Amino acid sequence: MAKIQRALLSVSDKTGLLPLAQTLVEAGVELISTGGTAKALREAGLPVKDISAHTGFPEMMDGRVKTLHPKIHGGLLCIRGNPEHEAAARQHDIAMIDLVVVNLYPFEQTVARPQVTLHEAIENIDIGGPSMLRSAAKNHESVTVVVDPADYGVVAEQIKAQGNTTLELRRRLAAKVFARTAAYDAAIAAHLTAQFEGAPAVPPALGITAPLVQPLRYGENPHQAAALYGGFKSFYQQLHGKELSYNNILDLTAAAHLIAEFEGQAPTLAILKHTNPCGVGQGASLREAWDKAYATDRQAPFGGIIAVNRALDAACAEAIAEIFSEVIIAPAFEEGALAVLQKKKNLRLIQMLKSPAQSAPWEVRSVGAQSYLWQQRDATIASRSQMKVVTRREPSEAEWQAMLFGWRVVKHVKSNAIVYAAADRTLGIGAGQMSRVDASRIAVWKAGEAGLSLQGSVVCSDAFFPFPDGLVAAAEAGATAAIQPGGSMRDAEVIAAADARGLAMVFTGMRHFRH
Repeated sequence: MAKIQRALLSVSDKTGLLPLAQTLVEAGVELISTGGTAKALREAGLPVKDISAHTGFPEMMDGRVKTLHPKIHGGLLCIRGNPEHEAAARQHDIAMIDLVVVNLYPFEQTVARPQVTLHEAIENIDIGGPSMLRSAAKNHESVTVVVDPADYGVVAEQIKAQGNTTLELRRRLAAKVFARTAAYDAAIAAHLTAQFEGAPAVPPALGITAPLVQPLRYGENPHQAAALYGGFKSFYQQLHGKELSYNNILDLTAAAHLIAEFEGQAPTLAILKHTNPCGVGQGASLREAWDKAYATDRQAPFGGIIAVNRALDAACAEAIAEIFSEVIIAPAFEEGALAVLQKKKNLRLIQMLKSPAQSAPWEVRSVGAQSYLWQQRDATIASRSQMKVVTRREPSEAEWQAMLFGWRVVKHVKSNAIVYAAADRTLGIGAGQMSRVDASRIAVWKAGEAGLSLQGSVVCSDAFFPFPDGLVAAAEAGATAAIQPGGSMRDAEVIAAADARGLAMVFTGMRHFRH
């Protein structure tokens, strides 16, 4: 293939631009450029031709019209070796453009700013850039197109070595262009839809694109390929330990959302395994919170995930270090804690940079067959004032506090979920059972294994008790109060069973299934 003779450079992000341009000049490539990019090249002492000189048409309308011209798109789309195309190019004095280096107006960064105006957003919608990228990518058999500064190095190396790029590289770069323009258009569509129509209850189309963060060693199991995409690193920073795995990321995300329920509260620590809480404690210190959480289940925490709601201190770190954990997540780590925990090379320490409450208010799951489920994130939890006492006996203040604590935890346990709790700790957790009675039995068994008494505890259920048997089992285990959503056809029978046993029971009116 002939050597690259002409390149069009027009970038908002000028990272790495000058070394690439210098390589092109040394290879005898003519540079065409626009506005600020041309200015940067000239200031670096590199020869560059303005786009208006190339097209014979001035830039106009505040730069909105500059590259939308037949001499640009003809030079990009002309099929080399096609007699009709080449004849048309000669007739209209269209010179071939062999390399396009373009990145787009920073629309996503602009609309991420607080209080950005609609005018600012619209002015940062790039029109010419995506058009050039798409034209060049379509004709990648002949044209090299670069949208990501991370690819400048390999392009420069190949041009320096052979005067052009390989077809394999051009194909990869072309695919990357269409991924980028798709993401760009999706961001614009989402922002303008929200501005013009408000946030719809259900989006008319699901247009989610996310950049690759990193390939992962494997997925849930070693035979499955996996990768991480999106804005993960804007929420979490790894301070120590080996690379996160697919399962680590699932677990720490679950842990972050659980501990977020306790923002602004007393020191709280949660231990999770396979995304399920296996113990949550609260105390005057994180060390005290650890003791309570760990006491709930002394077996499951091995290889688990630990999350805390404040800076992790040395005293708590020393206690945690006595067992093997996969990940610890905290808003910060004190120096003493780091000194203790960084001795464990396989332990990942993750700083939560911002609350997951600031993440997207929706979540998406693949259900195969190129189909997806979309839902709003379950970010709401009923307050005490919204709850209704349905039994003859009112809960005591201690029972109220235990119910409110346990209700925050049971929301994050896989359904069917049962949690026995005191005001500052979990006592028994039953998760993911086909029967709510079985979930309760497991929670009672776990408490017994840990040597914890359920006398005077409260029982929390993520969904209604469909029959009185689940509540009766809780009362027999020692629970004196219950919190549940209500809404069963047999609510009256369940309430009667509670009254017969002197239990206080509260309906929240809000279910928290977690599949």
